Amino acid sequence: MTSDQKTPELRPPGWKAPNMSRDEQDPPTKRRNARLLQDYGVYGALLLLVVYNLIFTENFASLTNINTQLVQVTPTLIAALGMALVIGTEGVDLSVGSVMALAAALLPLYLGYGLVPGLLIALLGGALCGLFSGTLVAVAGIQPIVATLALLVGGRGLALVFADGQLKDIHNKTLLEMGSGKVLGIPIVVLIALVLTLVVGFLVRQTTFGRQLVAVGGNRSASALAGLPVRRVLMVTYVISGMLAAIAGIVATARLTASDPSSIGQLAELAAITAVVVGGTPLSGGRVRVLGTVAGALLMQLISATLIKNNLPTSAALLVQAAIIIVAVFLPRLRQGGAA
Repeated sequence: MTSDQKTPELRPPGWKAPNMSRDEQDPPTKRRNARLLQDYGVYGALLLLVVYNLIFTENFASLTNINTQLVQVTPTLIAALGMALVIGTEGVDLSVGSVMALAAALLPLYLGYGLVPGLLIALLGGALCGLFSGTLVAVAGIQPIVATLALLVGGRGLALVFADGQLKDIHNKTLLEMGSGKVLGIPIVVLIALVLTLVVGFLVRQTTFGRQLVAVGGNRSASALAGLPVRRVLMVTYVISGMLAAIAGIVATARLTASDPSSIGQLAELAAITAVVVGGTPLSGGRVRVLGTVAGALLMQLISATLIKNNLPTSAALLVQAAIIIVAVFLPRLRQGGAA
């Protein structure tokens, strides 16, 4: 045997070297499929649900039903846009529902001075709530879930104080028109959500702030060492989330033609988190999928509407949504090869 020849290695079938990495041992198919399912599964599920309803649900394709579904999902979608930004920083904002209620409570107090002052005060209330949460997270170093939990409880209580615990009717014609009016057959609130989606998408993809946000969510320590303004990015992100939640509260108030802080925004934080996670934005941060968030909100809305139209209880919709959330949270683990 010459020096160039090697003795063939005899290995039993299926043998793997103990020191091989997980990427070398496991076929990449599972991780690739998990990645595709996480990135595009929400669109496939939404398409299948639409096709099902087109076939089996009466009048599903009617313009009236389409407008109804879009109008109903609008507040959740707007709040979810802000939630997506916060989750992109590896955080979470549990206060969005209470901020919606607070904006709804502030709005009628200042509508007597005109629509613009009323809207500005409501938006300012949302911004201050976001600044409060952002300061606790960025400066005090408190965990986001704890920092925003304080506003989840206290924000709605403050809203009830402002409203004297009562429902207040809205009489401003312009605001009511915003809640029920249409432009070229499209509800105004849907157009508002569309504009905000485009703005947030542009913010994430085309601005320095968006790139910094993703970097901070991917690795906060490395971002700080690289000289990125981590604290400022976090605080601005929570302020934007608070303002978007306030807009969602304004839209909900305009739709209901009344300010009801006791009901507006109830469980909105959970609906927003669901839309974001199902839409493909990982809870581990470092990524923001704006279009996926829109699809996730639409999917959750359509699941509820489908079950209701088929005479199934609301609890069934909640169970289905819970199952989808579990799958959406588990997919990133498969994508990473099951690493802890």
